[in-house]
Amino acid sequence: MPTPLKPLKWYKELAEKKGRLKAGAFTIEGDRAIRQIMSVYPDEIIEIIAIEEPPTDYHRYPVRPVTESQFRYISSTRTPQGIMAIVRMPEVIYSSSLPQDAGKRILLLEDIQDPGNVGTLIRTAAAFDFSGVILTENCADPLSPKCVQSAAGTVLSVWLRRTMQYLEMARSLRQEGYRLVAAEINGTDEPSVLKREKLLLALGNEGEGLSENLLEIADYRLRIPTMPAKAESLNVGACGAILMYLSARDVLK
Repeated sequence: MPTPLKPLKWYKELAEKKGRLKAGAFTIEGDRAIRQIMSVYPDEIIEIIAIEEPPTDYHRYPVRPVTESQFRYISSTRTPQGIMAIVRMPEVIYSSSLPQDAGKRILLLEDIQDPGNVGTLIRTAAAFDFSGVILTENCADPLSPKCVQSAAGTVLSVWLRRTMQYLEMARSLRQEGYRLVAAEINGTDEPSVLKREKLLLALGNEGEGLSENLLEIADYRLRIPTMPAKAESLNVGACGAILMYLSARDVLK
């Protein structure tokens, strides 16, 4: 007997955290982003939703055909691409437990609220071989549709933790030998401080920067010099990209 089709409302509710938690799944749209997930974590894809017949390799998963109007109803993007994957949500993403092997370089995002910035920073972290990203609860949810789109399929390429206990996690990592480098507009340390065997790089809110609570436990406060006559400071996404590149430069040679 065939499995009953889920109501379209079930897919639409995945745009909200409550719906994702209930279903244990999130959505990702677009062929390129879906293929990124397929190449790294193929078993995490549950189902494909498509307006047109998808390529043959997509048929390793259950495929649900929908009309264009049905797809627009369940899609959260302004310009739906006509194909969507339903992906299993990592079970520990909303916990404060660190992985057994956290890796050598970790990104910490404090209260970054723009989903595009959060998704871009996750994508950049994956590109420069950071192992994980810690996010505060006031950050945009990394599994929200806008974050996932900005991350371009890399959202499972690094481990993620979104939690209120981020300061405790930072302290724990410092005890394990990580050096906490805080990106700060009034910082005085040179980019050379990024060259650490174990690095925890912290970026702060778009308007307010990092909190005093986090700055107090930082080992270094680093500022990217800019030309004052042209720009007082950099967008957090640009700042993060520069700092992650500098931290990985020796590896990239």
